[in-house]
Amino acid sequence: MPASSLENVVIIGSGPAAWTAAIYAARANLRPLVFEGEPVGTELPGGQLMLTTDIENFPGFPEPLSGPELMERIKAQAVHHGTRVVSELVKQVDFSQRPFTITPNYSEPVQAHTVIIATGAAAKWIGLESEIRLAQQGGGVSACAVCDGAMPFYRNKRLAVVGGGDTAMEEAMYLTKFASEVVIIHRRDSFRASKVMANRVLAHPKVRVIWNTQVTEVIGNEFITGLKLADTVTGAASELEVGGLFVAIGHTPNTKFLGGQIDITEHGYIKVASWRTATNIDGVFAAGDVIDDYYRQAITSAGTGCMAALEAERWLAHHGIEAPAAAGE
Repeated sequence: MPASSLENVVIIGSGPAAWTAAIYAARANLRPLVFEGEPVGTELPGGQLMLTTDIENFPGFPEPLSGPELMERIKAQAVHHGTRVVSELVKQVDFSQRPFTITPNYSEPVQAHTVIIATGAAAKWIGLESEIRLAQQGGGVSACAVCDGAMPFYRNKRLAVVGGGDTAMEEAMYLTKFASEVVIIHRRDSFRASKVMANRVLAHPKVRVIWNTQVTEVIGNEFITGLKLADTVTGAASELEVGGLFVAIGHTPNTKFLGGQIDITEHGYIKVASWRTATNIDGVFAAGDVIDDYYRQAITSAGTGCMAALEAERWLAHHGIEAPAAAGE
């Protein structure tokens, strides 16, 4: 791709927000270019859904489908309408002058009139080989109870939640609808969560807390059967039989490559205007989990992707830029 290529819309990311934005931009004849990223550790193009085995809450699919299958279908729809894809991460952007410059890992930089950032947020994991392996193969380890907890696999079982913040409290309360017991494992002797949330959890008859404890191993070959634990004060080892593990220790928005050029919240998520996707830089929009620390669902991400594409289209029209991009023509 020549360094002089000038795009109408560049979309950075490859989750539901990115591909939905691409569908809308492509159908508007804007010929969007998507940088979908590349595998790095547990991070795969397609985002967190690539670690989800069965999805039952995405509209239009009465039968469960896997996260990778859903992402493949949404991507195929975007490509069908004319989206072009580069399978590289973006290592740097320059929003200081127009047109904007986007520099990928290996290819030549491209320039763009508008940019949609949909790079998502990476779930924080404990860091155990057994944990990651079972998460990747659908073996009963997850980083999202609202996404996965209602699946038949987890019903009427003892489920463990690791964490001590508001997210962990919300995950635990959600799981009480389906589990026989919810065990919260926390490495300290008190929660970081708000007092209201913590008290609500502690008062629930299905919830038990194991304080001053960390998970040292997830037991199970194909599916989780239990956890190895260690007391953070005494070091004493123990085991807990569980039918599922939900890691709720937070997410890290994927914004490092922006180099501080975009305003972010105190939690690291990109700031956007209320009920909009516009950032502090005119012509740069953001969508999906990179702006959302509350819902974090595939369908809400897709919705904001739609919004970002419509805003980019209107921005281009307002500035008299309506012809197809010159790249490749």
